[in-house]
Parts: sequence; structure tokens; C-alpha cells
Amino acid sequence: MYAGFSTSKSKQLVDSALGSRVARNQLIASNIANIDTPFYKAKDIDFETALIEKKREVYKLGASEPKLELARTNDKHFAAIDFPSIKIPTIYLRDGHMARNDANTVDLDIETSEMSKNVLMIQALDSASKKHGDIFKSVIDASGKI
Repeated sequence: MYAGFSTSKSKQLVDSALGSRVARNQLIASNIANIDTPFYKAKDIDFETALIEKKREVYKLGASEPKLELARTNDKHFAAIDFPSIKIPTIYLRDGHMARNDANTVDLDIETSEMSKNVLMIQALDSASKKHGDIFKSVIDASGKI
């Protein structure tokens, strides 16, 4: 699809959510792969915050909170930056899991459960994305019969 062309706002949200879910799946797979690595801490992604921001951006709902602008009294001053950027999913260490003797916090039961839930969400988002494409395909097919 052309970068400047958007068929619907919901498609942008579905694509963003799908990308985040795929990234989460890769991180969960990384946790499982490191189950025997000493001192490895299980990680997860907080993509819900990034998705909320994407929704506000797509639907032009405004900022989530008032922003205090940094005064620049000289043109040579650096411009203010947003840190951390909330448009990028944040990776964090999962708390609340008992560390084993080797200080590894990966729990295979939790990881496989989270991966199963995540795969179901990926399938649902993929299905929604395909249905969106089917709508346009049916319009194109119908216009050829006129």
C-alpha cells in the first residue's frame, strides 16, 4: 500500500497491534530459549501503551496529558526530545516470579501460556486484516461487473 494512502483508520490500528504482537511473540520465544541461562530475567513488552498512543494519533484525540514545552532562549540550544518515546513498545522485566538457584526467572508454564494467548491475538488480528482486504476485493470485483 502507498505510504500516503490510508483506506481506514482501523486498518492502521490493526497493523500496529499486529506488529506489536509479533514482537511480543519473539520476546516470549527468547525467554523460552534462555530458560537455562543463569541470571537471565524474563522480559515482556508493554505495547498497550503504544497502541493507545497510536489510537490517539490516528483518531486525532489529542495528547494524553498536558505537555510542558521547554523554552529555547537561544537558537543554539538543543531541541527537547521525548524520552522515553511511548510510541515504541517498552520492554520490561517481569516481576513476581521466583528466581531459581541460578537466578533465572523464566517459568516455562507462564511463558507457554502467554505465548498461546498471544498467538490467538495474532490470529484474530490477521483475520481482521484479511477481512479488510476482502472488502476492497469485493468492491473491485463488483465494479468490474458494471
